[in-house]
Amino acid sequence: MSSAPVRSEATKQDDIPTDMLELIDAIEALPLEHRVGLLPSLRRVTESSIRRRRILTLVQEALGQLRLDMKYLVFDLEATRRERDEFLEKLNQLGDE
Repeated sequence: MSSAPVRSEATKQDDIPTDMLELIDAIEALPLEHRVGLLPSLRRVTESSIRRRRILTLVQEALGQLRLDMKYLVFDLEATRRERDEFLEKLNQLGDE
């Protein structure tokens, strides 16, 4: 079991919430015999936190893209309706003649 700091491994990948950093510091300050038992759990919790943050970021980006796509679709729908109405008006004018 390695006693390498969890902080250095995790901060390379992503930002860790402040409370997690405080927990990491507290665990790393413990004597080695106590730290050894806690490090695997700490790594799992840290990785889980990072994974959740990445997923949240991906979901937020996807929602932003979906909102933009919806705006384009609404614009296209309105343009299509205007074109249809103009065409029907011209068709009615030709039918009246």
